[in-house]
Amino acid sequence: MLSNQSTNETETSCKPEQILQGAFQVFLQHGYAGTSMDRVATQAGVSKHTIYNHFQGKEGLFIALIERLVLRHFQVEFGCGLPETAPPEKVLRRFAEILLARMDDPEYIAFVRLMIAESGRFPDLAQLYVREVIQHGTEVLSAYFKSSPELDVPDPAMTCQVFFGSLISFILSQEVLHGKLIIPASKERLIHYLVGLVLDYHKQPSV
Repeated sequence: MLSNQSTNETETSCKPEQILQGAFQVFLQHGYAGTSMDRVATQAGVSKHTIYNHFQGKEGLFIALIERLVLRHFQVEFGCGLPETAPPEKVLRRFAEILLARMDDPEYIAFVRLMIAESGRFPDLAQLYVREVIQHGTEVLSAYFKSSPELDVPDPAMTCQVFFGSLISFILSQEVLHGKLIIPASKERLIHYLVGLVLDYHKQPSV
């Protein structure tokens, strides 16, 4: 009896993840408007009744999916922090490499495209990404600048906006918008320039 109860609990806990995995593929292929619960049920290998039990409908399912993906990618990108005891060049380079590594993840790029496409319908979800990834990333970098007086960064907040914003813009223009086919650019070149921009600033003589 206990064995059966344990099996049922495991199956129940697996269902939401199974549904979300299937829903992700359907939303990517058909968009929000073109996604039906029938398609999700078929892709996930569950009944429509099961989907409604867990997520109450398409909107609830989409919101849960985006929230899961945002928080998961946030943990991957900045959950481990920065090697703050390393030289500034290595810290800044590592920060840029963590973020730009997402360019090589087709699922992440597809997720960003989906989120942008549906941001008009679900602005709160787009703002969740801004808060949990962009804002948190800039806060991590800003905290590093403030704790590193040797860098002498006069405006940490704006420096973070330029540094982080350049990385986000690079991902959008190169991968999300397929710009690498038109204006190809090197990740290494961008990282070298941004790190140099920060490190060289404090060396400039005061006016």
